[in-house]
Amino acid sequence: MTNKKTILGIERVDEFTSIFTGKRIGLITNPTGIDSNFKSSVDILKEKTNLVALFSPEHGLRANIQAGEHLESYVDDETGIMVYSLYGSTRKPSKEIMDKIDIMSIDIQDCGSRYYTFIYTMAYCMQACAEYNKEFIVFDRPNPINCEKVEGNKLNIEKYRSFVGYYPIVQRHGMTMGELARLFNEEYQINCHLTVIPMLNYERWMDFEDTKLPWVTPTPNLPKVDTAYAYNATCIFEGTNISEGRGTTTPFELIGAPWIKAERLAEELNSYNLKGVHFRPQYFTPTFSKYMNQVCGGVFVHITNRKAFEALKTSWTMLYHIRTKYKDNFAINKPYTEGRPTLFHFEAGDDTVIENSIPLSKQLEQLELDAKDFYNISKKYYLYK
Repeated sequence: MTNKKTILGIERVDEFTSIFTGKRIGLITNPTGIDSNFKSSVDILKEKTNLVALFSPEHGLRANIQAGEHLESYVDDETGIMVYSLYGSTRKPSKEIMDKIDIMSIDIQDCGSRYYTFIYTMAYCMQACAEYNKEFIVFDRPNPINCEKVEGNKLNIEKYRSFVGYYPIVQRHGMTMGELARLFNEEYQINCHLTVIPMLNYERWMDFEDTKLPWVTPTPNLPKVDTAYAYNATCIFEGTNISEGRGTTTPFELIGAPWIKAERLAEELNSYNLKGVHFRPQYFTPTFSKYMNQVCGGVFVHITNRKAFEALKTSWTMLYHIRTKYKDNFAINKPYTEGRPTLFHFEAGDDTVIENSIPLSKQLEQLELDAKDFYNISKKYYLYK
C-alpha cells in the first residue's frame, strides 16, 4: 500500500521539454485530460508547448455526444484551436492534417476494456504517425479497474475486427494506455516513433481510488468507477434486445427487459454463486435507448468484492443463462450494415460464444486459456510493478 498520490504523465511535461522544443503539437483528449489539480491538459500544453491542433474521439472533446453519434471538425470556442474529429467521416487523420503537426499526443482516461473505442483512436493515430513520420506521445493514466486481472476471450480479427475490437486482445486487458501503446506498436507492428511518459507512484494493484486522483466521467454512460468495473460484465448486452441500462442513472450496472421478472432472474443468477457479485431484483424505465418509457425487469449488478469479481466469467454466465432460459424472447439485434456482422458479433469476438455452440463450462475454460495466453504476451510491455 502507498499513501502517495499518483503523478500523471501530463504532470511531468517539464521533465521532457527536449521532446517538445521547436515542435508543433497535436493532442487527443476529452474532459478526462486534466492534472490532479483539475487543470486541463489542453491548457497545460498550450502554456508549455506549441499546441496547434486538438483531436476529438467518440463523444467529442467535451464528452457531450452520445454513443455512436458522428461529429465533424470545428474550432474550439475556448482556445481558438482547430478540433479535428476522429469519430466522423474518418477515424485516422489524413496526410493533410498530419502535415500540420510534428507530434501527436494523447491524454485520455481509458476504462480498461477491449470494447472502449478510445484505445483504437490511439491505434489509428499511431498508424498515421508511422505512415507520415511523426512522433507519438502517450501521457499515461491509470487503468481504473486496476491492472492485476486479465480476463476474457481473444478477438478473432479475421472475422470480427471493428472499432470496438481491433487487435486480438481480451476484454479486460489489464494495461494502461501507455502499455497498450507499447503492445500495439511492437506486438502488432505499427512501428511508429513512440514515447510513453509514465506515471509515478502507480502500481498494478491500484483501483482508481487508490491513486487519489479526481474521477472525471470519460463518456456519458460511464459515470462512476463502479460503472467501469461492471462494464466488462454487461457491455455484451449492447448488441442484444436486453437493455444495458442506457437511459437510466446507472448504465451498465443493471440489465433487463420488459418480459423479464426481476425477482426470478435475480434468484436464478445468484444460484451460480459467482465471486464478488450479488444480483438484486431491479425494475427500471429507460428515458432513451432500448425500451424508452417502458418498465423493464432485471437485475442490478452489485460488485461486493472488486478483487474477487470476475467480470468476464460473470458476463458469459449471465449471457448464457438469459439466452438459454429466456430463448423465446432473447434476440441478437440486427447489424447496422446489411451483410456485416452484428454489434454482438463484434463484441463477443469468437464463434463459440456467438453461436452458443459449447456448454458454459467449456466457454469459461476458453476464457481462462485466452486470458493466460494474452497475459504472457502483454506482460512484456508493462511499465509498472
